[in-house]
Amino acid sequence: MNGKLLRSLKSHCAAIICLNWEEDSQLITDDYGHTSKYEDRTSRFFPPAPRVPRMPGLVSGDNGFMDDSEDSFQELSNSSHQRFNILCSADKDGNICFSIFGIFPIGKVNIHGLTFPTSHDGAETTNRVLNASIHKVALSKDLCRLIVMCSGDLAEVGHDLGEIHMAGHNEHGLHCLALNTAIFWNRKNELHQVAQQASNVEDLTEVVRTSLSVMCRQWSDAMNTFQEKFSSLSTLIINHGLDSSPQEEFLSLLGGARTSPPVHQFLVNTLGEVGVKRISKVLSGAGKELQRIVLDHLQPAVEIIGFRIGELRGLSRWRARYHGIGLDESLINNATEKAGMLLVQVERFMRVLSSVVQQYSNFFNWLLKCIKLLMSEPSDQLLPYNSELVIIFLKFLYEQDPVKQLLEISETEYEVEIDLETMQRVRELVQFGGFSDTEYLRRTLAKEFQLMELSFKEAFQMPFTTISRKILCEDILPLFPLPSLPKASSSMRIPTSVSYYEDSSSASVSPHSHQNQYIDYISFQVPDECFSDVVNCICIVRGFMHDSHFLEKGYSSLEAVLLCVPVDYQCVDLSLYKDSQIVLLLNKATNTSESAGDGCMMILQASDLPYVSISRSAHIVWRLPELKDSVAYLNIGDEKARTIPHSVIAPLAVSASRGVACVFAARKRALVYILEEDEDEVSDAE
Repeated sequence: MNGKLLRSLKSHCAAIICLNWEEDSQLITDDYGHTSKYEDRTSRFFPPAPRVPRMPGLVSGDNGFMDDSEDSFQELSNSSHQRFNILCSADKDGNICFSIFGIFPIGKVNIHGLTFPTSHDGAETTNRVLNASIHKVALSKDLCRLIVMCSGDLAEVGHDLGEIHMAGHNEHGLHCLALNTAIFWNRKNELHQVAQQASNVEDLTEVVRTSLSVMCRQWSDAMNTFQEKFSSLSTLIINHGLDSSPQEEFLSLLGGARTSPPVHQFLVNTLGEVGVKRISKVLSGAGKELQRIVLDHLQPAVEIIGFRIGELRGLSRWRARYHGIGLDESLINNATEKAGMLLVQVERFMRVLSSVVQQYSNFFNWLLKCIKLLMSEPSDQLLPYNSELVIIFLKFLYEQDPVKQLLEISETEYEVEIDLETMQRVRELVQFGGFSDTEYLRRTLAKEFQLMELSFKEAFQMPFTTISRKILCEDILPLFPLPSLPKASSSMRIPTSVSYYEDSSSASVSPHSHQNQYIDYISFQVPDECFSDVVNCICIVRGFMHDSHFLEKGYSSLEAVLLCVPVDYQCVDLSLYKDSQIVLLLNKATNTSESAGDGCMMILQASDLPYVSISRSAHIVWRLPELKDSVAYLNIGDEKARTIPHSVIAPLAVSASRGVACVFAARKRALVYILEEDEDEVSDAE
């Protein structure tokens, strides 16, 4: 499979531990239950969105992934045709980030700051997991719940969250946290539409940023060529002992005065006809390239940004639906105004660029005329020039670069000079719905883009912050204790898997309730060091979050089963599959070298195992020892098993949609199995 780079994000500042990408199991419906699909109206009024311009000097293939991004960008921008989906990622610092379509950040929580209520002997307490380290995250198919498997120390915190007391004896272990993410389901229609517009705005912002960067670089390269050649004139003037500037010397030449020796030497010997034509061609080419980038990339991007942010502005005014997810009308209004200001800046830049290129062309035509006259050569075939424009060029452009000033962000902020009459008209336009910030014409194009980008960041940060606050921890399930030394527990790899399956009892649930449609399965290998009387076992727990919202009514259906693996096999990894199945990856015990043993992969029907009901006690204790009297024994011969002629290693990768599993064996072999077939069809890759 060839991957496509849609966008490069940096949501985490630490190494990512695990990912979980979950798509909404149901189509988007309106309030009457009818299937609805948000239409992106942008294509009605605009051609396809512009792409990021290529950096100068690069040829096809130099951009790596980005060379094939045309289709990817269209796929990204057409998110209205996708089912709503959330990418959940967790890092080693305890941060869990949520991104709509995998590209638009919409929430973030840190498990170190999560607290959850418990009650014991009638007293309400607040608990927290200290020194927490995430092992696995799994978002339910209805996006309402998130299970986080983490190791850490259970602690009780005071009402001010300051005092911390350990929850009990041997409190360090592996735990499951239940997070309420129902906001993703309850507001998925609104979040889908906001993410659709905002993610496209962010991509078009990248088009604008790259366009400005490419234009600045190309124009700077052209101007460096001009300045390097013409700087020698100042040296010649000083060497001849004259106390004048190059502009004064050129003005004297334009006025018909006798040509001074340094100007004569510069025009005839240093610059020459060939030099003038070369520099003229460089500057003319740079001007045309900048105009092309503006017309093909920059201006269309800014126009579409203005339209899309305007769509968000309309949504923000529907406070009943969008205020609850943090779409703030005042922030969106500010972003809309900044987008309009940038469009005005782009149009002004085009006028300035066209004028500057024309001025340079006229100046070079005059220089060619002068060189021909100095060399007594015919000049009838040369293009005409305008003397007044030459004077304006020498006065305002010879040592200044207005194009670069508009494109470049400098340490000393440049302010564009605007006449009083224009400023008065801008202020008068405020009364007719014009921009409230009347100083925007004094800013450069680059500065205006910075302000627009900042306004977008502030506007999109509000939904991110609002959603993050609504993701709360509701429950905890202690699984088993771990060695108290942090290094020992962090280095211990524990095979774990979490998945959600449709609950067979959901048919009896009201169709308006989505909380009960799926039941969670949590599977893990129990380390032999945890309990002396539980050895070589796998535990499967189901119903942790299935009905956690019924706890107040005293109802519970938390069930678990201990599955004992035969003594001559060792569990390497496990993964929940589809239809309540679990895939086990085992190694046959052997005393020989690692590569000499055999492996085994088998599929169990997890829903058919003899589960034992576990009471939901408000007091936190380890519950697995209660299952030791009802252990189920795994018989490899009775299950769907497949022998692997190699010793296998973790991890095990399983794809439920494709029906395949990837197993890593000794000597760097990657084995791909078709799980739905009985034949031992395998493809090896070394």
